[in-house]
Amino acid sequence: MVVNRESGQIVYSRFEQLPAYVEPGTVMVLNSTRVINARMYGTSTDSGGLVEFILLSELEPGLWKTLAAKARKQRPGRRYEFPGGVSGEVVAETDLPRGSIAENHGDGDHPVIAAEEGFRYLRFRPPIDTEYLETHGHVPLPPYIRRQDTHHDVERYQTVYAEDPGSAAAPTAGLHLTRELLEALERKGVRLVKLTLHVGAGTFLPIRVEQVEQHRMHEERYSIPPDTAGQINAALREKCTVLAVGTTVVRALESAYSKDLQGVAAGTRSTSLFIYPGYQFKVVSRLLTNFHTPRSSLLVLVSAFAGRERILAAYETAVREGYRFFSYGDAMLIV
Repeated sequence: MVVNRESGQIVYSRFEQLPAYVEPGTVMVLNSTRVINARMYGTSTDSGGLVEFILLSELEPGLWKTLAAKARKQRPGRRYEFPGGVSGEVVAETDLPRGSIAENHGDGDHPVIAAEEGFRYLRFRPPIDTEYLETHGHVPLPPYIRRQDTHHDVERYQTVYAEDPGSAAAPTAGLHLTRELLEALERKGVRLVKLTLHVGAGTFLPIRVEQVEQHRMHEERYSIPPDTAGQINAALREKCTVLAVGTTVVRALESAYSKDLQGVAAGTRSTSLFIYPGYQFKVVSRLLTNFHTPRSSLLVLVSAFAGRERILAAYETAVREGYRFFSYGDAMLIV
């Protein structure tokens, strides 16, 4: 679906026709993050039950920030046995490394493990790595996909340009892009550049507050190479289109914008930017995205970009026309 955010016009198309809607000279920005097998199952040494953890980020060797199933039961001191002779323990706030992201997580100076959101900090012994996860971990499919992951998901839940391991979810707008389509875009004169934002809780946790402005995003790390920043800034100076492939790219670029530079700054940083209606976009002028879940920060972001009424009308049309929603669903190009 192609949605014009000025006129509200909606065009039904096929994704292979994407090059027809992208002007030569456009800078198209891709998120090169690679999904790791971040879903782990551990056997509780107390109850013998199987407990699910989603690994979000490694704070130091062996110490991971996770989302835990039935989190209220996974209290500090609880131990688990994982495949391959690895054990894990939920650590108390005071056991977190001084000065770490986890120690500073929360409001003010008080470190928080948010039981209602399921955050737990898990120490593995011995430390685990990507090779271990490839053997013993599972593809972190979204919870609305109600089946176990298969070997097909290892490939399908990954963009063709994924390079940098670290995500607990795929940047799903990019799943539609094939190498052939990327080559066709380049032949048309579209400049393809990459950044990396490792998708974590900030992207996929739902909004649970009544006033959207009160929602707090959790930090995610992003990295923008100097060449990518240079090409984007040249496009901004030349009034060329900057097309973001996915909401993660939008958040990274808008977070990296510098008034002093009048463009984006290269480098590695963290962002907790929450974009909701009223936000003034400084970098992104086009957006390729999926159809998102209700009460998600992603739906709020696209509403800020295209206008709430435009998006609601487009979603109503999508439902009526049989478009597929969510991670393995169809795509929307907002121009």
